[in-house]
Amino acid sequence: MIDIYFEKDYGKLYEEIEGGTCEVFEYHSSNGTIRHMFIKREIPIRLGDITYYDLITPYGYGGPLILNCVTGRKDELVREFGTAFEQYCRDNNIVSEFVRFHPLIGNATDFRSCYEIALIRHTVGTNMSYQDPFMDEFSKGARKSIRRALRAGVDYKVTEKPDDISYFQEIYYATMDRNEASDYYYFDDKYFDACLDSFKDNIILVDAMYQSKVIASGFYFVYGDIIHAHLSGTMTEYISLSPAYVIKYATMLWAKENGIKLIHYGGGTSNSVQDPLYRFKKQFGKNTEFKFCVGKKIWDETVYDHLCLARGIEEEMDFFPAYRV
Repeated sequence: MIDIYFEKDYGKLYEEIEGGTCEVFEYHSSNGTIRHMFIKREIPIRLGDITYYDLITPYGYGGPLILNCVTGRKDELVREFGTAFEQYCRDNNIVSEFVRFHPLIGNATDFRSCYEIALIRHTVGTNMSYQDPFMDEFSKGARKSIRRALRAGVDYKVTEKPDDISYFQEIYYATMDRNEASDYYYFDDKYFDACLDSFKDNIILVDAMYQSKVIASGFYFVYGDIIHAHLSGTMTEYISLSPAYVIKYATMLWAKENGIKLIHYGGGTSNSVQDPLYRFKKQFGKNTEFKFCVGKKIWDETVYDHLCLARGIEEEMDFFPAYRV
């Protein structure tokens, strides 16, 4: 598969979290093939005796993906897919869909005729094709923080294919507590066990160490020649040592040694260029950004409106689908 986010085992990691089942719809024609993976969720609102569903991309990125296409037939293939998938949704009582398209692949562009697509923010990465990514992609401030941390005694370690990630979980949960994160981001033991069961060979843990103690840790997925930053955490009492910067540095060094072309960090929590998380990540990708787009689609307008009315929602709102607000 083209990236880890399109693997069905990856989608299955989020079945319990999203309260649904991971399914794949494939469309084949003489023009080519499109594959679409999603979580199918039961809508917790009853309208008569029919159970309705909606679709959402598993955590991260995804969306429909063109696997192959006859030259010059892309638009026709996408139209065919749209028609076939609309029928699939009607046959399966699927009311709406929210898609997080993949910023590196740019598949949002291919499916503009099928979804209402919006650019919501930019994501950041370190392009490893530079001769010296540390100098060319890392900001002056980041380089200074890394050098200062290393002089202060902060060290680093990269663990490939880890057998145990319990120490990472402890640091991660403490960080979520400090940031008052929503319950959605408190992935449980079952989730982390499933990550190891399905993707152990694709995981690296990058640790920042101080006085032989792990003070910060990053959980990364490696797939082909791409590294995706997945989760991370820093112990509160060691934030002043800038261990998060050292983790980025160590990941860059490992990537260079292992033929990686890109480290992808994701974006901020908003579309503002002043977003603190975005600004932090931008320090490691001065020249490298991608467009993160989402797609919305109401597959059954009548039922969607009835569901909104059942929740007392009569006006349009940004949250989608509105009946889940």
